[in-house]
Amino acid sequence: MSEQGLSADTRDWPKALFFVALIFSIFQITTAAFHPVSTQVLRAVHVGFLLLVVFISYPGVGKSQPWQPLAWLLGLAGMATAVYQWVFEADLIQRSGDLTQNDMIIGVVLVALVFEAARRVMGIALPIICGIFLAYGLFGEYLPGELMHRGYGFDQIVNQLAFGTEGLYGTPTYVSATYIFLFILFGAFLEQAGMIRLFTDFAMGLFGHKVGGPAKVSVVSSALMGTITGSGVANVVTTGQFTIPLMKRFGYRSAFAGGVEATSSMGSQIMPPIMGAVAFIMAETINVQFIEIAKAAMIPAVLYFCSVFWMVHLEAKRANLSGLPKDQCPDPWAAIKLRWYLLIPLFILIGLLFSGRTPLFSGMVGLALTAIVILGSAIILNLSSKAMRFAFWIALGVICAGFFQLGIGVMFGVIAMLVVICWFVKGGKETLTLCLHALVEGARHAVPVGIACALVGVIIGVVSLTGIASTFAGYILAVGQDNLFLSLVLTMVTCLILGMGIPTIPNYIITSSIAAPALLDLGVPLIVSHMFVFYFGIMADLTPPVALACFAAAPIAKEKGLKISLWAIRIAIAGFIIPFMAVYDPALMLQSGGVLDTIFVVLKATVAIGIWGVIFTGYLLQNLYWWERILGFIAGGCLILATPLSDELGFGLALAFILQHVWRARKLQRLAQGE
Repeated sequence: MSEQGLSADTRDWPKALFFVALIFSIFQITTAAFHPVSTQVLRAVHVGFLLLVVFISYPGVGKSQPWQPLAWLLGLAGMATAVYQWVFEADLIQRSGDLTQNDMIIGVVLVALVFEAARRVMGIALPIICGIFLAYGLFGEYLPGELMHRGYGFDQIVNQLAFGTEGLYGTPTYVSATYIFLFILFGAFLEQAGMIRLFTDFAMGLFGHKVGGPAKVSVVSSALMGTITGSGVANVVTTGQFTIPLMKRFGYRSAFAGGVEATSSMGSQIMPPIMGAVAFIMAETINVQFIEIAKAAMIPAVLYFCSVFWMVHLEAKRANLSGLPKDQCPDPWAAIKLRWYLLIPLFILIGLLFSGRTPLFSGMVGLALTAIVILGSAIILNLSSKAMRFAFWIALGVICAGFFQLGIGVMFGVIAMLVVICWFVKGGKETLTLCLHALVEGARHAVPVGIACALVGVIIGVVSLTGIASTFAGYILAVGQDNLFLSLVLTMVTCLILGMGIPTIPNYIITSSIAAPALLDLGVPLIVSHMFVFYFGIMADLTPPVALACFAAAPIAKEKGLKISLWAIRIAIAGFIIPFMAVYDPALMLQSGGVLDTIFVVLKATVAIGIWGVIFTGYLLQNLYWWERILGFIAGGCLILATPLSDELGFGLALAFILQHVWRARKLQRLAQGE
């Protein structure tokens, strides 16, 4: 196996690790489909599997393979904490809050193992932040002023974190063990079946031959990939392997190419229908349907990607970069014709989500259909007659339709039948191997998400026990009473600073626990207040000095991560504008007003983003003068603000900016022709 934990190809994994990951995925699918255990046991076993996978694959120090005796000892100790929760579930409920000596040992071991596992997977930043919260729970009674709490015993802290549903087994872990795992598996199956190739070929065919085509392909393919992955850094690593070298080949600077890919990929987390893991946690946290989160994110996501597309177009015009020759671009419709069947589960999943079905139900059906489509397509290749192929798909569809009357067992029966047939037909065994690796890939991708969800349970547990969130919220409220804008800036800066060392999930959980309630009290609608901190948690992966997405793109672009980051924050300017506009005019996220209100705020946002895209690129029809940049900046700023006359002033300045620039550009063109 590779030195980098789980980063090696699954085909190169040790057999023991492969089978542990496989059993992990099978357990998650079984519990999602049939619910054989309680939610508490589900969370405990989910964390147990995460710990086992981490300790047998990630070394304690350095990059060498972990020492197996110690690795298995720690991993099995993690699994033992789950077995303890399962076996003694009834006893633990009966004596809730009154821990025995064995309970204390299990609780302390669990907390220590989760901290260590997170350190191995994500580095030291998140464990340090969670450790500060843990120390506050233990010793906060000795702090001065409003930070002091009444004091809690060691056993109370252990009980809060290791037992019940407000610590390590809190809402994020539940969401990780249900929705998130299913959707990660769904994406893994589609990736293994060739969905990345479909999206890339489609984007290449549509935009590869346009001005700045390679960069536009990156934007479109990343947006499409976001519909199945919902993971920004994973998106960088997958689509970036193709798009970044392509952009460089056609004249884009390395830093710009990396910035485009990082910006587009991070946008995948806000792109419905699947979005990122945070969206599922948000829905569960604020107790609204996931579809409401997806609806609120739809217009901002489209504006975000249109903005990135616009920036790419302007940079290509400025640098006079052409696209690929059209004959070198694939036919987009031929790509769909070749792999159209992969879109069936995606469209059905979207339909179920938007019809109001739960993410758990939708994800389970989508995953089962994906497996059926992949296995069925392997069998159908052995049928020579088109009529037989057509009949085969119809028969499968009719059988699967029985699911709505007879339950998910019908789909599992169909999958079992297809597995048996694949075993005997030509090419079938290769397809079965692909499915096995997709199951293992799902477990691999779930590890960093799951470990982060478990560890931030420390923050949730301490915050709910001590009530510290109300103290921080009080500070934000005190600022916001005089100036809402300052409260928003304070919240934004908090998100960006936290995001320097921790992923989007813990960033959202921390800031939503502390800042979002304060924004709600200041009159910001519930979903908008949570989306505000969510957006800036994502932007933190693009802002220097850490910029995780940019550093993921750095080795592919062969450029410094910091230079990529400086380009990324310019390209992603929409991501910094939209949250503020949504707070001042919630119609942007469909949280107030009617259709006309939404159309007006979208128009405002489009003009503001378009103007700022021009000034940050420094080019429209010609290179901008310094005073044009100032005029454009003021015009965009007026449209973002929601003060009296700011809209009229903003539109007026934007019109003046465009008219004078067009006049100047035509004048320069006539002079050039006259020469």
